[in-house]
Amino acid sequence: MPTRILPAVGDADAVRSLTTLLSQLPDAEPVAPVTDSTQLVDTLARLAAESIDELPEVVVVHERIGPVPALELIRDVALRFPAVGVILVTSDASPGLFQAAMDYGARGLVALPLSYEELASRVNAVAQWSIGVRRHLGAGGDVFSGVGGTVVTVSGAKGGVGATLAAIQLALAAQASGRSTALLDMDLQTGDIASYLDIQFRRSVVDLAAINDITPRVLADAVFRHDTGVALLLAPGDGERGEEVTDRAARHIVSALRSRYEVVVIDCGSQLSGASAAAVEMADTALLVTTPDVVAVRGAKRTVRMWDRLQIRKAEETMIVVNRHTRSAEIQPALIQRITGTAIAATAVPANFKELQGPVDAGRVHELDPKSTVKQALWALAGELGLVKGTESAVQPRRNGRARGSGGDRAALTFRRRKEIGR
Repeated sequence: MPTRILPAVGDADAVRSLTTLLSQLPDAEPVAPVTDSTQLVDTLARLAAESIDELPEVVVVHERIGPVPALELIRDVALRFPAVGVILVTSDASPGLFQAAMDYGARGLVALPLSYEELASRVNAVAQWSIGVRRHLGAGGDVFSGVGGTVVTVSGAKGGVGATLAAIQLALAAQASGRSTALLDMDLQTGDIASYLDIQFRRSVVDLAAINDITPRVLADAVFRHDTGVALLLAPGDGERGEEVTDRAARHIVSALRSRYEVVVIDCGSQLSGASAAAVEMADTALLVTTPDVVAVRGAKRTVRMWDRLQIRKAEETMIVVNRHTRSAEIQPALIQRITGTAIAATAVPANFKELQGPVDAGRVHELDPKSTVKQALWALAGELGLVKGTESAVQPRRNGRARGSGGDRAALTFRRRKEIGR
C-alpha cells in the first residue's frame, strides 16, 4: 500500500525540491501540496470527515509555512488528527529545536538541505507509526473523527452590539442539545460573561497562559462548570493581566478546548488583541455582530478590512449577524452584506430589550424566557451554524443570496445614508 504524503510548504522553490524528492521515494504517493497553515488544516478536516482512511499517513511541514508558525501548526495537527504523523523540515537541526518539535507533537525532523536517505528514512518510520496508530484505533473500536470540536468566535463590530449575549446563548443552545460545550471569554480586559451569569470564580484563562502541556486535569481545574452544564473559561478579574495571554498561548488553549469539547464558543469582544486574532484565525466559523445603524455597520466594515489586511480572516469567510433588527429599519441585512462583502446569517436577532433587561440586570441570562423572541432567534442561529445536535451547518458564503427576513433593500434608504455607511 503506497504511503500518502502531504507537503505543507509556502515557498515555491522549496515546494519543487521537496515534491521532487518525495516522488522518488519507494511506495510513496505525494499529494498536491498546500501552501499555508489554513489550507492544511482545512484539507485534513475535509478528508477526516469522510473517513480516517482518507487521511495521509505523513504530513511534511516546512519551517517557513505561514501564517501560523510551524511548531504551532504541528501542535494543532497533532491534537486534531492524532493518527497523522508530522515531519518538520528545517534548516536548524539543533538538539533544542529537535526537542521542541517532539514536545509539540512532531514524529520526526529532517534538516535542510534535503538528503534523499534521511528523508526516506524519516518518511518510512513515520508512515509505519501512523499505520500502527490507525490499526490500534480500529482494533479498539474507538470512534475517531479527527476533526475535533467546532470552534465559533463571536466578535463585536463595536462595543455594546450584543456579542457577549450572543456567545452565551449559542453556547447554551449547543449544551441543551446534548453537545459538550465550552464558552471561552477572550475579551481579556473587559470580559463580562461572569457578570451576565452572576458567578464568582477563582481561575481564569490567564492561569493556562504559561502552561505548555494542558492536560485534561489542568483544564478541568481552570474551567468553571455552570449549572447549565456549559464549561466556562473566563477572562481575568484584573484586566491588565490579559496581556499575559499571548497569541501563542491562545492557540494552545483553543486547541486544548477543541480536543475536549464538541463545541467551543469564544467571545472575542470588539477590541483586537493578539490572542483574539489567533482565536478568529483558528475558528471554523467567525461571527461578527453588528446592529443596523451607520456607526455599527461602519465599524463592521472597518473590522472586516482589518482582518483581511492582517491575514486573519478573509471577508467571504466571515459571517455577519444582525442584532436588534426591525423590519422598519432603513439598513437591512442584505445591504450590510453588500457593504462588508461578507456572508450574512439568515437569522436576524430582533430588537426587544424589554425581554432582556430583567435577566441582564439580575445576571441570569441563562434563565431567559423560552418564549423570548431574542432567545428563539439566537437558538435558531445556533441551529443554522450546526451547533445543535441533529442539525447541519448551513454556513456558506452567500454573496448573491438574500437573507431570510431581510426584506431586501428599502427604497426609503436615502443616498446620504448609503454614503455615510460606505465611508
